[in-house]
Amino acid sequence: MPSSWPSLPFPAWRETCDTLHAHTQVLGKLAVALAPPEPQLQHAALRLTARGWETLPLPAPDGSGAFVVALDLHAHEVVAEHSGGATRRVALGPDRPVGEVTRELLDGLRALAGPVAIDPTPQEVGWAVPLDADDEHRRYDPEQVATYFAAVTQVALVLAEFRAPYRGPSTPVNAWWGPFDLAVSLFSGEPAQPPSDDFIMRNAMDEQEVAVGWWPGDERYPRAAFYAYAHPAPTGFAGMTLAPPAARWEDGLGEYVLDWDDVVASEDPHATALTFLRSALRHACSVCQWDPALLASAEGSPPPVS
Repeated sequence: MPSSWPSLPFPAWRETCDTLHAHTQVLGKLAVALAPPEPQLQHAALRLTARGWETLPLPAPDGSGAFVVALDLHAHEVVAEHSGGATRRVALGPDRPVGEVTRELLDGLRALAGPVAIDPTPQEVGWAVPLDADDEHRRYDPEQVATYFAAVTQVALVLAEFRAPYRGPSTPVNAWWGPFDLAVSLFSGEPAQPPSDDFIMRNAMDEQEVAVGWWPGDERYPRAAFYAYAHPAPTGFAGMTLAPPAARWEDGLGEYVLDWDDVVASEDPHATALTFLRSALRHACSVCQWDPALLASAEGSPPPVS
């Protein structure tokens, strides 16, 4: 069993990370194709559970009920479960190409729930081969996946505790298959101008928000890290010193970051991560001039349970 707060050096597991990321995109594409559209693109988000990444219940195209698709990171397989009790399972390894897994999964879903189809074009990644034709991404190391899952489980617990007391609008702890991160957004209730007319930006960033999250690393920033940003961010937003001391503004990302290695090395990693998220929210609420009562609620006043 990996440590609860394990080291997760991105270069060492990058090939497996990319393969796992591609598999989550297939689940996300199913949600986009079948879930009723929601504000902030919430219908497209996945959830992290005790066994891995999962869709919410999706309507079966043949009208037979609902189904859920999960990446089971313990059994190392994709599991599709129909509300009527039928199940399909597709192995993720040893080292099966993403395209092969995707085609087998879609065939199983069609037998389970009717005419299922997705747009196989990958999103927000450094490759363009369609998911159902991707023979490049095939590396799947179960030990590396277990280490990642141990880390991301701790992240989910931190994000859930951060979000819990907030009395304004917020998202659940979302597993986003585009950037392959976990994130929570807190909203002030005020509208905002999206940063671009891009479909995702136009629909996901039309409200004033503070977003916090974590990713395992990518080409832009090859280290696991917690992050925080505000939208829209006023002039001077980047000039604050946050807690703990290892937190910093990263110009290339336009976000505050706290590297995973610094969290893991601290005396209390959970508390250290929470300190960063709360410090970022405190700063954002101040410079963005949010209602002070919203910040107070995020810090437990009044407490959500009395």
